Amino acid sequence: MSTIYLIRHCETTGQAPDASLTPRGEEQAQRLCTQLLELPINHIISSPYRRAIDSIHPLATALKLPITHEDDLKERRLSAVPLDDWQHHLRQTFSDPDYTCPGGESSRIATGRITRVVEEALQQQDESILVTHGNLLSLYLHSIDPTFGFEESLQLKNPDIFKVTRFQQQTIIEHLESF
Repeated sequence: MSTIYLIRHCETTGQAPDASLTPRGEEQAQRLCTQLLELPINHIISSPYRRAIDSIHPLATALKLPITHEDDLKERRLSAVPLDDWQHHLRQTFSDPDYTCPGGESSRIATGRITRVVEEALQQQDESILVTHGNLLSLYLHSIDPTFGFEESLQLKNPDIFKVTRFQQQTIIEHLESF
C-alpha cells in the first residue's frame, strides 16, 4: 500500500507564478504544518509557483526536508488571453477533455502531467506530499472519480488536503478535513 497527500496551496494574492500568500495564507501555512506534522512524511514535492512553495515551507523546515520543485504540478493554463466568461470555458473542459481555449492547455494534457507525478510518487512506497493548484487538482480528482466535476471543483478550499492511497491497483481518494 502506498499513500500520498495532495495539497491545494493556501490563500494567495493572485494567480501569477510569483504571487505570494496573503497574511491569512501565511497563517494557514503554519496551521497546515501543525496538521501535517502528525503524518509520516518522507518527501515534499511542489509546484514551482511561489504560493505552493510558501504553503509547504513551514512543514519542510519543521521536518528538515527539501522541497523538490516539479514543473508538472504547476497550474493548468486555461487560456493565454483574458476570458470574460472563463467559468463557462472551464466547465466545458470537464465535459470535453480535448477542449482548449486560445493558447490554453487541454484537460487531457494537464491531467496527464499531474497523473505522471502522482504515479511516480505512489511507486516510491514512501509517504509524500504533493503541493499543487485548484484546477489541476480538480482535473486529477475528476480522472479518478468522474462525479467530481466542475461544481465540485468550485468547492475546493485554500488549503485543501486529499489522501491518495494505492492498494493493489485500486486508487482510493479521501478528502481530509483541514481547519
